[in-house]
Amino acid sequence: MYTRYLSRLFSAMAGPRPVVLSGPSGAGKSTLLKKLLKEYEGVFGFSVSHTTRSPRPGEENGKDYHYVTREYMQASIDKGDFIESAVFSGNMYGTSRASVQAVKDKNLICVLDIDMQGVRAVKTTDLNPIYIFIQPPSMSILEKRLRDRETESEESLQKRLHAAQVDMVISKDPGIFDVVIVNDSLDDAYGKLKDTLIEEIKKVQKTNLSS
Repeated sequence: MYTRYLSRLFSAMAGPRPVVLSGPSGAGKSTLLKKLLKEYEGVFGFSVSHTTRSPRPGEENGKDYHYVTREYMQASIDKGDFIESAVFSGNMYGTSRASVQAVKDKNLICVLDIDMQGVRAVKTTDLNPIYIFIQPPSMSILEKRLRDRETESEESLQKRLHAAQVDMVISKDPGIFDVVIVNDSLDDAYGKLKDTLIEEIKKVQKTNLSS
């Protein structure tokens, strides 16, 4: 019943086609996304996720994440306020309907930065996004990137690496992602990302010019 409700909800939501951006932590999704939002100001909107984890140094509530309590988030999920949610390393993460709607209401391309479990959840709706997977060049490079952050315990890091390995295998399954981009060179990866989205970008730019 809930899935059917979401399907009706998103069928009725007018606006630009959203983008689902997925990939392992450390693959470079955030860097690519920041470049995209900077170059195409007034075209993209970032769907800010909710999480129960504590903010890292430099992160801002409402910008990087909505930082909430486990009780609040579980109650919101139970009410059906979330499109997708997942638990990783003991912390809850999720995308609320309101965060997507807020972006679409501005006639912006809504970007959802979500994990593989979230991707599967979105696929049960009629949101109809463009699915993009950002992949590191290798597991050894990914491990180095994560270690260089110095934000993970060894146990947490190993969990992330294991999850990344699983996600990279799943990403090869046909029908899950429209495009898989290997982030070996940031410029090349960004070029492929823009090429994938340029049609939707032009539609939004044309609409904004005529409005």
